[in-house]
Amino acid sequence: MMMTEYAGKSLLLAHGVPVPSGLLIHKSIQVQRWRQSYPAAIKAQVASGGRGKAGGVVRVNRQEEAEDAAQRLFALEFAGERPSALLIEPWVEHTRELYLAVTIDGDAGGYSTLYAPEGGIEVEDNAPIKYAFGAPQDFRAHALRALLSPIERDAAVRERVIALARRLLFIATSVDATTVEINPLAVLADGKLLALDAKIVRDEAAAFRQADIAAETTRARKREPRMVQRALAGNLMMVGLDGDIGLISGGAGMTMAGMDMLAAAGLKPACFLDCSSNPTPAGYQLAFDLLDAEARVKAILVSIFGGGTHVDRVAKTLKELMENRKSRKPVVIRINGTGRQRADAILQEAGLHNHPTLESALDAMVAAVQPR
Repeated sequence: MMMTEYAGKSLLLAHGVPVPSGLLIHKSIQVQRWRQSYPAAIKAQVASGGRGKAGGVVRVNRQEEAEDAAQRLFALEFAGERPSALLIEPWVEHTRELYLAVTIDGDAGGYSTLYAPEGGIEVEDNAPIKYAFGAPQDFRAHALRALLSPIERDAAVRERVIALARRLLFIATSVDATTVEINPLAVLADGKLLALDAKIVRDEAAAFRQADIAAETTRARKREPRMVQRALAGNLMMVGLDGDIGLISGGAGMTMAGMDMLAAAGLKPACFLDCSSNPTPAGYQLAFDLLDAEARVKAILVSIFGGGTHVDRVAKTLKELMENRKSRKPVVIRINGTGRQRADAILQEAGLHNHPTLESALDAMVAAVQPR
């Protein structure tokens, strides 16, 4: 669960990390409440990344520009999300931009600190160094200092970065965050550090011990499209997309592979729909009901590999579903795994074809949706 910048900065400030003083507005006309001087930065508040590259951060030099920018930003979408609020902050003059983050690292068995002497939207090009220390109690200032010394010549800045890294680690462990990132981290003229942005991702699996995560997860689900809400209520993992090919799959990896191959075939998936958490007749019935009812879905691809799940049982379910299904949307099937031969026989008896490979299934899908 990604926090908005404003919420993330509020959390940083509560733990002693300096941030600019800002104003949160929910309507463009509220820009008039801004009493600090210009220039200022107006930032769309959305729970997604890539906002800067998508035009979600705008510099304005006077109130008229601010009002126009606010209207434009409220109308934009970022990864399918429209901002419900904007953050206005003074445009901070600074001498350098750094990158600093603490993140969960499975290879380290705990946490890692990431640092780059040049921050900003192209930070990936600067190859941040990584201090992998694992358990929080194993963080050592001298170890991080040894890594920073070759790339951060300013000793005062280096020591401030080390102290801030320790504080970010404390925040991460306190609020069950998988990522606490400041980019850019500004170096001011006096050498002090200021967090110009904040990206904090909370672990939704910690909802049982973090009441605010549980509450936000509930609110986020209510904001999902009705189709996705029904899927989640039926224990199906679903994310709505903007394509027109419904995808029913099993396992996150298989579902992602199916989406990638749909795109490679020139098709656009309408959803990420993983049935592995409910591979029952009721689960597959719900998946078909949702996609059949969605007007923009032209056809449905069923792509399932069953190791633990016997695909002959899936085939029996599909046979029964197809016999009772009223929708005429084309369905292309590719299921493989344990019980494949029995699955082929069951589907053939029902007049259905089980494609030998996902590639051949996609060829059939392209043919099914082509204009006649």
